[in-house]
Amino acid sequence: MGAPRKIVFWRHGRTPWNAEQRFQGQTDIDLDEVGTGQALRAAGMLATLEPSMIIASDLLRARATAEPLARILGLEVHLDVGLRETFAGEWEGLTRPELESGYGELLATWSSGADIRPGITGETRREVAARMAAAVERALVGVGAGQVLVVVTHGGAARAGIGQMLELPAEHWAVLGVLTNCSWSVLVENLSGHGPSWRLQEYNAGTLPEAALADDR
Repeated sequence: MGAPRKIVFWRHGRTPWNAEQRFQGQTDIDLDEVGTGQALRAAGMLATLEPSMIIASDLLRARATAEPLARILGLEVHLDVGLRETFAGEWEGLTRPELESGYGELLATWSSGADIRPGITGETRREVAARMAAAVERALVGVGAGQVLVVVTHGGAARAGIGQMLELPAEHWAVLGVLTNCSWSVLVENLSGHGPSWRLQEYNAGTLPEAALADDR
């Protein structure tokens, strides 16, 4: 049995719209100065995990977050549209007060974790999770035993993808908290043959994962 693979789901750095608390969705917004600094700092830490592959959403904020890590490692960033943030239709570009004013009841239902379409014409969480998991599985074909895949993506998309890969019921994905800008979550392959194929090692982290002994040690 080979060593388990790892997947690092890494949320992009801060953007101007994050700072203004605007719903970004798939609107293509670049990093701001703070976000660029966050990406540089995180890249220095994540490089010590010696990833063998980096994949990223094709949206600017994810690409700009991935680039410092790719430079350090001398790797190419493989872009995949399947890693984009949730499409949110009419909600994109609106601030929280604007959303509450115009879509209060729908927003509250969606925010509770219900699998409905944001912005009326947007994607459901299950739809996002399916394309996220498919993109990750495509990349894993090229990731060998003991190697690390870095997935540079978006907060909502990462939560849905992680929930799917951990085989959590969709109605329980809301237990995964909101990911902060440039934080990451680590999944470790379960080679025991029992239970889900992946286990959660770190969530919403800003430091490197440390080896853990059994619960009773």
